Amino acid sequence: MAASRQNYHYLFKMVLIGDSSVGKSCLLIRFSDDDFNDNYVTTIGVDFRFRTLRIGEYSVKLQIWDTAGQERYRTITNAYYRGADGIIVVFDLSNKETFLTVSDWLEEVKKCAPEDTLIIVFANKCDLYDERQVSEEDIKSFEEKTGIQVIETSAKSAENVDKGFLFLTTKLIEKRQKDGDSFENDGSDQFYNPGYGGEQLNAQRYKQMTLKDGMNCCSN
Repeated sequence: MAASRQNYHYLFKMVLIGDSSVGKSCLLIRFSDDDFNDNYVTTIGVDFRFRTLRIGEYSVKLQIWDTAGQERYRTITNAYYRGADGIIVVFDLSNKETFLTVSDWLEEVKKCAPEDTLIIVFANKCDLYDERQVSEEDIKSFEEKTGIQVIETSAKSAENVDKGFLFLTTKLIEKRQKDGDSFENDGSDQFYNPGYGGEQLNAQRYKQMTLKDGMNCCSN
C-alpha cells in the first residue's frame, strides 16, 4: 500500500439513525468539530461530515451520515443504509419512548442495510441525570437480548462520544482485516450516493449538489 498515493488506509461509512430530537446531529458535530449547540436545527433529509483518525498504525477516514428521524423523511434516509459499514442507533435517555423504538430501527437496518453491517447503540443525553427514564437494568436487558453494545453518551458534555465512535471504528478495522479486505484509496474520496441515482460522487461534487437542492451538507 503506497503511502504516497493516499492519505489513509481505511475508509468507512457510518450512518446515525434514531428518532427525531435524540441528538444525532449534536453527536456528529461534537465528534467532527468538538462543538455543541443547544439550538441545532433539525436535520432535513441527510447531512454528512468527515473525520480522519489515527488508530494504532492505521489512518482511518470516516464518512458519517446524519439522517432525519421524522417519518416523512424515512424513504429518503433508508437509501443511505446502502454501503454502510457501521450503523449507530441513537436514543434519548430522558425519553423512554425513543428507547422503545430502537427495536423498530433495528428492523429497518435488517431490511435495508448490508447483512454484515456492524451496529452499536448510543444512549444519548446521559448528562440529564434527574430526567433519566431508561435504567441501567433496561440497557443491560437490551444488550443481553440483542447482543448489541450500548454506550451512554452526552453530546453536550462530550462524555463517551469519541469513545463510542472509536469503539465502532476499531471493530470495523478488525472485521476488514478478518475478511482479508483492504481499501485502496485513489485520493478521490468517492462514495456511493443513492440520492442522486446511484452516481459515484466525490465530496466536493456532493456538496455542490446538496447545497443547490437546499439540503444540509457540512464537511471538515
